[in-house]
Amino acid sequence: MTAKRLHLVRHGEVDNPNRVLYERIPGYGLSADGRRMAAAAATHVAGLGRPVTALVRSPLQRTAESAEPFERAFDLEAAPDERVIEPWNKFAGKVMRKAVLNPLNWPKLIRPSVPSWGEPYRDIAARMRAAMDELWEAAPDGDAVIVSHQAPIWITHLAVAGEELPHDPRTRRCALSSVTSFERRNGAWREVGYAEPASTSGAVDVGAV
Repeated sequence: MTAKRLHLVRHGEVDNPNRVLYERIPGYGLSADGRRMAAAAATHVAGLGRPVTALVRSPLQRTAESAEPFERAFDLEAAPDERVIEPWNKFAGKVMRKAVLNPLNWPKLIRPSVPSWGEPYRDIAARMRAAMDELWEAAPDGDAVIVSHQAPIWITHLAVAGEELPHDPRTRRCALSSVTSFERRNGAWREVGYAEPASTSGAVDVGAV
């Protein structure tokens, strides 16, 4: 069987009082607001009236917790997949607004087209495409959900749209607990929807890579 539609869902707000770039560092789970955001995302997908038959998540704590409302809503167990994880980043654990002012860190910023500060955009696009292709082919009849992170979701959007992968991270359209939806026809992916079902007013969203 193949899936009918694939939804990339970003995790909810993370409990990050020190506002560090949390990258793949363990121990960063959702805040109370983040859990409400994740529940809103699951409610939105359930409200589409489309059965969800496959659920995958990044191995990190924040995505595992964001997948829980989907597990309850669709009676599924989220399968972890390393390919949809947050990109690695040389600034992990740093407060970015301070780190970029340190001249010792400037060489990490010299080539934003790669980017020089972390995992190459082309590698992110390739691993996400592989995970999406595999899930599309393996999913029972119905929709599939991948709970992932801002950068992988936005890079997927750019790749599917045929746009250049280098970009300013501040311009990403990928809010907390947003839902970006895709379909695949004749081997080609196309984006078919984007929604922000959760209220993110006042949310702390500074830890994304």
